[in-house]
Amino acid sequence: MKKNFGSDKKPALEAKMEAQKLAFAPLMFQAAKALRDLGILERLKEGKGEGVSAAVVAADLEIPEYGVKVLLDAGLSIGIVMLQDEKYILTKTGFFILTDTMTRVNMDFVNDVCYKPAFWLEESVRKGTPEGLKEFGDWPTVYEGLSELPDKVQESWFNFDHYYSDLVFPEALPIVFDNAPGKILDVGGNTGKWAIQCCRFDEQVKVTIVDLPGQLNVAYSHIRAQGLKDRIDGYEMNVLDPDGSFPKGYDVIWMSQFLDCFAEDEILRILEKAKEAMDKGSCLYILETYWDRQKYEASTYSLNATSLYFTCVANGNSRMYHSEDMKALISRSGLYVEKEFELLGVSHSLYRCRKA
Repeated sequence: MKKNFGSDKKPALEAKMEAQKLAFAPLMFQAAKALRDLGILERLKEGKGEGVSAAVVAADLEIPEYGVKVLLDAGLSIGIVMLQDEKYILTKTGFFILTDTMTRVNMDFVNDVCYKPAFWLEESVRKGTPEGLKEFGDWPTVYEGLSELPDKVQESWFNFDHYYSDLVFPEALPIVFDNAPGKILDVGGNTGKWAIQCCRFDEQVKVTIVDLPGQLNVAYSHIRAQGLKDRIDGYEMNVLDPDGSFPKGYDVIWMSQFLDCFAEDEILRILEKAKEAMDKGSCLYILETYWDRQKYEASTYSLNATSLYFTCVANGNSRMYHSEDMKALISRSGLYVEKEFELLGVSHSLYRCRKA
């Protein structure tokens, strides 16, 4: 099992420049976000490549010229804008920051959910607990407090979660329903999006969501709004409760972007619970994003950064995993991967597992 990644072939001067980018990264991140949110990038976009002076931007947006210049100068150094004949022009990177949905979702998630908690990253690593979560409340993990987070934090959290699932679910549905399951157990069903989509995809299927009480209440409100309360029900459970077990009698057990929320020993226990709930004909689908299975470097970068969120905000002990690490846990639990489906959605892998 090879896990080689990266190289060290940069010239020393270039490597030192990269170090300075990291040293000032928090400030430059806020500068990029301010350029976006204050409308400065949009105003440059309206210039259609001809450029706009700082004075014109300041006058049009009614922002002090000093502040506009400070932000635009920062934008030059991080490649968001360029300067030609005293006029600022939007670059391709600036265009993506302004218009790309994935970039916006990621930036808002980092700013609203991760930025202040990241100050506590080192302490979180030392203790193995999400010390940054105390910026929002007194919960052992973010999942217990998810429904109580400040509105803006909660909005950015769900936008981040749903952006990636919304893209992958339509591709996963035909795979899961290939054998026409009658009953699906959705473990960690969150807001009920997957359960609702299953019922829209197949008019006969029934779904049970396993989750914490707070999350189930959120899911129930969405389920009632869709008129599906007769086909979707809930099962209250903390999956880490040593005395808890999954209900039996389901054709499919579904775990989407779920196992990455737990430490390896916890994943093993959850998989063992799933195995005990499965019969000979049932299967377990695991949908995850593995940092080693990415087509683009940007995806690997984003996933490894997301692991830091798990460290300082979510629970202090989980991460975005290497695919071979997950396969080893699946094997140890008494299951095996029957089939793999790669590069679904933005960056997902889907494993269909059965009892060994």
